[in-house]
Amino acid sequence: MKIYEIATGYTSIPATISAATEIVIEQLTTAMISNGKDVEIIDIRDKNRKDTNLKIDEVAVPSFLTSTDTSLGIIHKLKRVIYSISLAGKLKKILKKTNDKVVFHFHNQYNMFFFLKLTGKKEREKCIMAYTNHSGIWSLEWEEVEPTLKKRYFQEWECQQNADILYILNDDTKANVINHLGVDENKIVRINNGVNTDVYRPLSLQEKEAIKADYGVTGKKIILQVGSVYDNKGQDRAIKYLTQLMKEDPDLMYLYAGGIVDEEYHNRIKKYVADNGLDAQVKYLGMLSPGEELNRVYNMADATISLSKYEAFSLVVVESYSAGVPMLIDESNKSVFSIGAVLYNKDNFESKVKDIIFGDKENYQQLSDSVRSIATNNYSWAAIAKNYTDSWEK
Repeated sequence: MKIYEIATGYTSIPATISAATEIVIEQLTTAMISNGKDVEIIDIRDKNRKDTNLKIDEVAVPSFLTSTDTSLGIIHKLKRVIYSISLAGKLKKILKKTNDKVVFHFHNQYNMFFFLKLTGKKEREKCIMAYTNHSGIWSLEWEEVEPTLKKRYFQEWECQQNADILYILNDDTKANVINHLGVDENKIVRINNGVNTDVYRPLSLQEKEAIKADYGVTGKKIILQVGSVYDNKGQDRAIKYLTQLMKEDPDLMYLYAGGIVDEEYHNRIKKYVADNGLDAQVKYLGMLSPGEELNRVYNMADATISLSKYEAFSLVVVESYSAGVPMLIDESNKSVFSIGAVLYNKDNFESKVKDIIFGDKENYQQLSDSVRSIATNNYSWAAIAKNYTDSWEK
């Protein structure tokens, strides 16, 4: 059975920025091919595409839309629509030519929504429409998010109701789509994302010291946060949690990396840092390329931190674990990652950092080894890819 992984059109694959869904598509496709499956990616045209051995069929869009709009503004939305319309045309041609059933695996609401609108039911009988929900907002309390979902996620609403197979990354989202969208539970597959444990791996002490020297943080204690810079990710909350600790210890630093989605939010962070005299201890690293560069940054951290209000499935957690770096996670949002995480609340945060991250070195090493084992034993892309393809071959 031929499988088509449908890239979102946000940025091309292989991604040169930390774009979670694109990373998932690349790694999932690679794993499925390694498992012996016939897989091709359909993706936005990019004349500067990073070298890859993956088979990619390109969808043409106007040249002014080929750049990546990390602010997710009007150009981003226009790009999504135009790419999705062109994509639907390409998929229609595939269906017209094929005599066998194929899999179209969608990862973005625009892409599948326009495919549904621009194809007929008879045409779609030749494909399995698979959809993975990567949107964390669906995991929140229904009464809290229903108005937003109806206004901004109506496309995803329809995609989930019409998918032949729906893949869900957490139990709260699963409950919401069953109870409030009326999706048949038998169509739903609860699935995880994975991590490339060969790429995200612990480095030697010498390598870590060299990386710290490269970033000008030799001798510093590092708390790292990776993710887009906007309110949901909570970089401002992280800095406020760490403020007293940084004032007590001038060697403690907070580093953060990711695309700036909300410039005003980032300006407020910078003002808070300046007002509190923390300019020397808070450093923005910009956008990092996934893979080796990002692994280097993980490896210079003593711990990573997550303060997201919601996530479908946090790739940065399993990446951090795979690199052997413990993660501080708010206990109210622990989800599937409670095992291995350093869980905290606002009352015990400082003591957890002092006692667990910067306390006994032997205990810390055991924690580092433990999270690495969690990644290698539970988040293999080969196993996750098999879960996907097994569901299509039933």
